[in-house]
Amino acid sequence: MKASIDSSSVKVILDTNALMVPEQFGVDIFSELLRLGYATWLVPAAVLGELRSLAKRADKGRDKIAARVALGLAKGCNAVGVDNFDADQAIVELALETGAAVFTNDKALKKRLSSKDITVVYLRQGRYLEATKKEYDV
Repeated sequence: MKASIDSSSVKVILDTNALMVPEQFGVDIFSELLRLGYATWLVPAAVLGELRSLAKRADKGRDKIAARVALGLAKGCNAVGVDNFDADQAIVELALETGAAVFTNDKALKKRLSSKDITVVYLRQGRYLEATKKEYDV
């Protein structure tokens, strides 16, 4: 079922893989997020830590490049928190604390968020973003 997005749902938290979408799929995630009504973009410090690590140590060259591009894109977002634990846990806690939606393509994280009734934004058909409220039966 699709989520209804109202003017109070303007915050979205971006996961590591979400920030890599522009380089990997050529999708302008910020235009898409604005189209869905999300004007405030939050990036947990733990996600920035993951991106820095990927930019240095990723096995595939294109993942390194995508991580570097993602770090540049993250500069246009609001960095929050401290990089002291697992990025997925930081995302869940921040979403519960702020009521923000979460943009991720990570299947396990999407299921975890949906089980907590958190709106999930994800890449659909490699071309556009979609938001759902309860994608999985949990």
